[in-house]
Amino acid sequence: MAEIRNYTLNFGPQHPAAHGVLRLVLEMDGEVIERADPHVGLLHRGTEKLAETKHYLQSLPYMDRLDYVSMMSNEHAYCMAIEQMLGLEVPVRAQYIRVMFDEITRLLNHLMWLGAHGLDIGAMTVFLYAFREREDLMDCYEAVSGARMHAAYYRPGGVYRDLPDTMPRFKGASKWHSEAEMKALNETREGSMLDFIEAFTERFPGYVDEYETLLTDNRIWKQRTVGVGVVSPERALQMGFTGPMIRGSGIAWDLRKKQPYEVYDRLTFDIPVGVNGDCYDRYLVRIEEMRQSNHIIKQCVNWLRKNPGPVISDDHKVAPPKRQEVKEEMEALIHHFKLFSEGFSLPKGEAYAAVEHPKGEFGIYLLSDGSNKPYRLKIRAPGFAHLAGMDEMVRGHMLADVVAVIGTQDIVFGEIDR
Repeated sequence: MAEIRNYTLNFGPQHPAAHGVLRLVLEMDGEVIERADPHVGLLHRGTEKLAETKHYLQSLPYMDRLDYVSMMSNEHAYCMAIEQMLGLEVPVRAQYIRVMFDEITRLLNHLMWLGAHGLDIGAMTVFLYAFREREDLMDCYEAVSGARMHAAYYRPGGVYRDLPDTMPRFKGASKWHSEAEMKALNETREGSMLDFIEAFTERFPGYVDEYETLLTDNRIWKQRTVGVGVVSPERALQMGFTGPMIRGSGIAWDLRKKQPYEVYDRLTFDIPVGVNGDCYDRYLVRIEEMRQSNHIIKQCVNWLRKNPGPVISDDHKVAPPKRQEVKEEMEALIHHFKLFSEGFSLPKGEAYAAVEHPKGEFGIYLLSDGSNKPYRLKIRAPGFAHLAGMDEMVRGHMLADVVAVIGTQDIVFGEIDR
């Protein structure tokens, strides 16, 4: 009979399923995990400390680089904390645009998660499917901000600019694509951005059906996820889980419903919850969340079509004047120069603002001493609490199940290492 040996195994940071910067020290009895010790800090960039040396506007682009799969959601919490302290009113159109992009970001995040999670535990095809849809959504990011990832589109008081009237188009025939193929690719890009997003929402439920055809009843997928990484509702609460991690355990906690912000209280959507608290339930929760996000985006598109208006505050101490005004009026030029060189000051005090980020509750705690820089900025990243539960979730499981648990937690280290 083979001898059972105890091992101490370094899982990552190079292992492909450790996603680059996770080092897990596993204590094993043969192939069974007895203890998992996550070592963080390999990506640490000191974002919270850096923020103390920058004025409020300069720290905004750092938010994109926290969870770099859910860029605009991070910006949203930061802007809300500043607006809370200033008592700043955000135009309703800007609120709808923010909500629409929050949900586009949720789709981007969940598609990335689905593709990577599938790839990690052996389902290769779904990765290619998910990235096909991400491409369209990335085009929306690029059309409004000029950047495919780090958008810096949300600003204190609203958003950087209104939605464009045109979408970028693919140029003529090439040696890879005929004229007819290019015409088909450009079919939904002939109108405005809202037309493009609406066309996407019409076809997206069919794409989600395709992912489900590949995975939901696939017996290998179920063998790898059912009964793996079970977390009871009580433990999920005790460990500070949020987002799909707590909803997968059967608790219907969603900030969009329980503590509504922006215009979520005017929109209709459901909160999907799991039953067993395992990897498979969390997969089903995220799949249904994609359908609900699609429904929210549709409602936002309908409202935005009918209601033009300003998209950023007209208080030029906080938001820049229009470009045309800067070119024509001395007062506007001074406002512009002062705003981007010196920033604005917040009153003394503190604020906490949180959003229902794709991974859970993402919060920004701001402490102001009355200057133009934060005295302290604390980021409440959902992934940090989830990673802390890693040891408990993998104990007694096999080595291969560690990969499934890392996947189901949807860990991105930008926010954990901050």
